[in-house]
Amino acid sequence: MRNLFTFIWRNHFYFLFALLEVIAFALIINSTVYQRWVFVNSTQKITGSVYSVYANLQEYFNLRNTNQILARENALLHQALQHPTYRHDEKPFGKDSLPYPSQYQYIDAKVISNTVTLRNNYLMLNKGKRHGVDKDMAVISSNGIVGIVINASNNFSWVMSVLNDNTKINGKLLKDNYQGSLTWDGGNYRTGTLSDLPAHVGLAQGDTIVTSGYSLLFPEGIMIGTIEDFNIGKGDHFYTIKVHFSVDYNNLRYVYVVKNLMRKEQISVMKHL
Repeated sequence: MRNLFTFIWRNHFYFLFALLEVIAFALIINSTVYQRWVFVNSTQKITGSVYSVYANLQEYFNLRNTNQILARENALLHQALQHPTYRHDEKPFGKDSLPYPSQYQYIDAKVISNTVTLRNNYLMLNKGKRHGVDKDMAVISSNGIVGIVINASNNFSWVMSVLNDNTKINGKLLKDNYQGSLTWDGGNYRTGTLSDLPAHVGLAQGDTIVTSGYSLLFPEGIMIGTIEDFNIGKGDHFYTIKVHFSVDYNNLRYVYVVKNLMRKEQISVMKHL
């Protein structure tokens, strides 16, 4: 211990110089909005690259599970293509692959960073603006909804997870189209809360909840989960519904970013109301 103190004392000028350099750097970053933007953008590029390397290592050691997921998605795709009532605007292809114009385009991406234990959770994807990904796009997986893109650089995008206090998604009962608002109250990452469903609606455990399509982000009919429990408080006119998410948010690897090709037109129409 004495040798440590002696070393610090002999070199305290170097340590003091380093400390002053850090303070000066922090002052420069916070002096103007432009300097702060340059620092944040550079940091995002560095962290994105680090996460990409880590995700590639994880992918290598999980090839069997990845192949199973891809096989299941291929099976569902073949089933959908052979279904006689399959709607053309729901096929997971770009607009140029369809015989009729499609409202949505799907961009595949890999999750390279993800949290589920915080009050507000986020994901980072390995696709950005140069791949067609931008702010205010929905993110889904083969099992259901994942989140919403809130920021994108050229090569990466930052996604606000369903497991976030600021995420509110419009969902509906698959069997009769009654709709409500989905939120996450924290705690268990496998369950959320659906509210605002009228008390006269008949519910049962296991009923399926899907997206309503009213948000201009998520297509209609994307899986959210199933009803695990529900109740009505004394004097209330709406259910409080516990929903078991169809997606295991702690085991996400591949997702699809959903681009609404008609969103600008829809917003333009709404502005004139």
